Amino acid sequence: MLTSKTFVKKTKRGGVMKIVREHYLRDDITCGSANCKVCDINSPKPLQKEPQNRSNSINSCHYLMPDTNVILHQIDVLDDPAIQNVIVLQTVLEEVRHRSIPGYKRLKDMLSNADKHFYTFSNEFNRDTYVERKPGESSNDRNDRAIREACGWYVKHLEQSDVKVVLLTNDAENRKKAVDEGLTAFTIQNYVKELKGCSQLLDRLAMADTNVPLTNSRIQFPEHLPLSVIQKGIKTGRYLQGSFLASRDNYLEATVSVHNQEKMVFVHGLSHLNRAIHDDIVAIEILPEEQWRCPSSIILLQEEQKDKEEEEDIENENQTSKNNIPVELRQPTGKIVGIIKRNWRQYCGILQRSALKESTRHLFLPAEKRIPKIRIETRQAEELSKQRLVVVIDAWPRGSRYPQGHFVRKLGEIGDKDTENEVLLLEHDVPHSKFSEAVLSFLPKMPWTITEEDYKRRLDLRDLPICSVDPPGCTDIDDALHCRDLDNGNLEVGVHIADVSHFIRPGNALDKEAAERGTTVYLIDQVFPELLSSNLCSLRSNVERFAFSVIWEMTHDAEIINTKFTKSVINSKASLTYAEAQMRIDDTKQNDPITVGLRGLNRLAKILKQKRIDNGALLLASTEVRFNIDSETHDPIDVVTKVARDTNSMVEEFMLLANIATAQKTLQEFPNCAMLRRHPSPPSGNFETLLKAAMSKGFTIDVSCGKALADSLNAATLPEDPYFNTMLRIIATRCMMQAVYFCSGTTSEAEYLHYGLAPIYTHFTSPIRRYSDIIVHRLLAVCIGADASYPDLLEKHKTQSLSNNLNYRHKMAQYAGRASVNLHTHLFFKERVEDEEGYVLFVKKNALQILIPKYGLEGTLFLNAKDLPSHVNFVYQEESNTQTCGEVVFHVFDRVIVQLSIDRSNVQHLKLSLKLVHPEITDFSVAAVTKSENQEPPVKKAKMSVK
Repeated sequence: MLTSKTFVKKTKRGGVMKIVREHYLRDDITCGSANCKVCDINSPKPLQKEPQNRSNSINSCHYLMPDTNVILHQIDVLDDPAIQNVIVLQTVLEEVRHRSIPGYKRLKDMLSNADKHFYTFSNEFNRDTYVERKPGESSNDRNDRAIREACGWYVKHLEQSDVKVVLLTNDAENRKKAVDEGLTAFTIQNYVKELKGCSQLLDRLAMADTNVPLTNSRIQFPEHLPLSVIQKGIKTGRYLQGSFLASRDNYLEATVSVHNQEKMVFVHGLSHLNRAIHDDIVAIEILPEEQWRCPSSIILLQEEQKDKEEEEDIENENQTSKNNIPVELRQPTGKIVGIIKRNWRQYCGILQRSALKESTRHLFLPAEKRIPKIRIETRQAEELSKQRLVVVIDAWPRGSRYPQGHFVRKLGEIGDKDTENEVLLLEHDVPHSKFSEAVLSFLPKMPWTITEEDYKRRLDLRDLPICSVDPPGCTDIDDALHCRDLDNGNLEVGVHIADVSHFIRPGNALDKEAAERGTTVYLIDQVFPELLSSNLCSLRSNVERFAFSVIWEMTHDAEIINTKFTKSVINSKASLTYAEAQMRIDDTKQNDPITVGLRGLNRLAKILKQKRIDNGALLLASTEVRFNIDSETHDPIDVVTKVARDTNSMVEEFMLLANIATAQKTLQEFPNCAMLRRHPSPPSGNFETLLKAAMSKGFTIDVSCGKALADSLNAATLPEDPYFNTMLRIIATRCMMQAVYFCSGTTSEAEYLHYGLAPIYTHFTSPIRRYSDIIVHRLLAVCIGADASYPDLLEKHKTQSLSNNLNYRHKMAQYAGRASVNLHTHLFFKERVEDEEGYVLFVKKNALQILIPKYGLEGTLFLNAKDLPSHVNFVYQEESNTQTCGEVVFHVFDRVIVQLSIDRSNVQHLKLSLKLVHPEITDFSVAAVTKSENQEPPVKKAKMSVK
């Protein structure tokens, strides 16, 4: 059967277009029930014949039919194993897809889970269930009517069986109409409350009414403006739209990154923050200039949130002190007037039990510092208090001090390393599920061998003295190098990169999975994912491997004569660590082809690096450590600070050179669809911390351009303190913007610059780790005629969309890696108390931020503990950026000795504690630990170095 609609549409040019939409209706769409004897017996029947009945309110077996809002708001309940045999209408599925992509993906996962017995019924194409929209009827009312129509059809269709169909809707009007039409309908709350043996499912119910504040609560926040008012205000310029970024150091402060505007807007105080949560898209109103201020120097962590009176005291104190802020330091300051889009997700954390023993209302403390505490109701508080949990936010009423949410699931015991790793992965949205059979089906079948046809299509480089140089324990070897003399007196230098794109073909399940995951995530004791990385693609020694090679002819002064790109077959002659390669270079007795080649590469690399520095290359610094892991327990037993050798710099220089050469080639051939990487110039305001820190030691840093900054950093040295320059570069690193991938056709050429590195840059050298490099390999292969193109590769908007996902995945991978270091640092100090050298990195109003070079970590040394004697009084001088107590004055870069241990005052939330040992302040500093006092580490077993 065919139905059609005809209507006219006005075009942009003022013309009229006649549009006819046809809609096909069928009478052979099956119901999916094993009870049905009418529908096609060969069609899928996921709905069980005798669905298990757990309800006290419905006597017979039944199927459930939820409406759209039930699925959107109560998806955690529907995901529970107790909920089965659910009919998801096409109407509902489409609405969910339009309103929530994460919700849609979860629903699709449930539909594909055979154990859940969920079935999609195409009611919009069934002749008996399709309904036309009536004149004047809203889209929502039409969809509600379509749901009731489909429910009624199922009731009649299955009337010969003993199975009923229950409509789940929280819409009172829709539920009343359903009952009037003779249907069985419940709210999701009433249905769940009547389920036998499912009391724990009550904890997973989201709030029924998000507008109802807590009992006896008073209004604590301003009302959010309606979206219509916000949109009008944005058009007139009264309000600005931006991303809400909560502070990590002070839960009373945040900034808003305004769309298409360089400068951030500062927000301070609970009332002005107005229930916005990190990552929300908000509307902000700029305050009058006399109310502008800047971030305070007070560290206020959210797990130590004050009560309402204390918060008001802090805000009043800051309000008084703001008059002392120099005008030039004040930032545009505003207040949140409305929420444009909530970007809430599932949050991991711990339960903070109520002081009232019988209470079912408790607070949840998220692991992410920037998320406020969440109020939840649970009847399992005693059990959950020892667990890491997942909770979601349902609403944040004006009358509630905290947002309100519900419990989703347990992750495991607090402190268990597997549990903590799971928290880490979930918090950073790292995909870590097992690969599906569809994905695995596209892997090469083993044993895999190179065929004669492969040799004909590639340049044979198996006889060259190629080797790889990597960190200890590296198994996913992306790159290898060679250097040899040419007959004309010049040098041939090659960078050979694993040809991963040969194994991952465009558009298949493996390719789509790689594009979604984006990048390998390196944790201290795990790698996600490891597919292809350690075998077929890894350029291990003494095995033949496919490579994509960049080969230069160079003079001995590192001048490039020509560049060649080619697909190749190589046989690496050695897999070396940085230390092994350095020993070969330094050992004058070794003169084999590999060693001679390494010496040539090292000499050329020094010339290339000096040229980059002369041209204004910016050399920054960061703290990097490696843990030695017990091979049985997988606990950290030793920490090794990264040692920088010439060979590290050697590899880095040639990887940079290959990336630049590839960027130039692909941009030349594909000016509108090359995948490049840019590093935006930081706004001048980003350098405020660096400028103040350098000035404290008498240095002036020029930040007018990358070269000026590089020259200033190179000149800022203290002979008596060699580590000073490193710390200055660490601070400079934090002033930088995030480097991002982009499509050349979507950005002006003026914005291509990679700050301090190169005018044109991309990623080509790590395709095992990064999907971006696979795209670059494909573009380069098309450039040299080694592979065919495909439509998506040359579509700039799809490349930009892919770049956006890669930028997100890359950022999350970085954060996850750092979090893994912090986790293992905590595990390392679990049974230890150690005194270590540190440096003051930042001076705050109530604390010092201390950098511990040995462990590559930062810690907070608080100066305002409540139990300190009255004579221990720290005075903060904002102008000089110092803390003074008696005769002791702390400046940025000062060397201190601190005692590191685990703070066990909160058994649910162990954290690293710093106490001052030197300089000594009476009744504040602690005594140095001796070897007898310090617990020795466990007996060391076989070590396993982890990248």
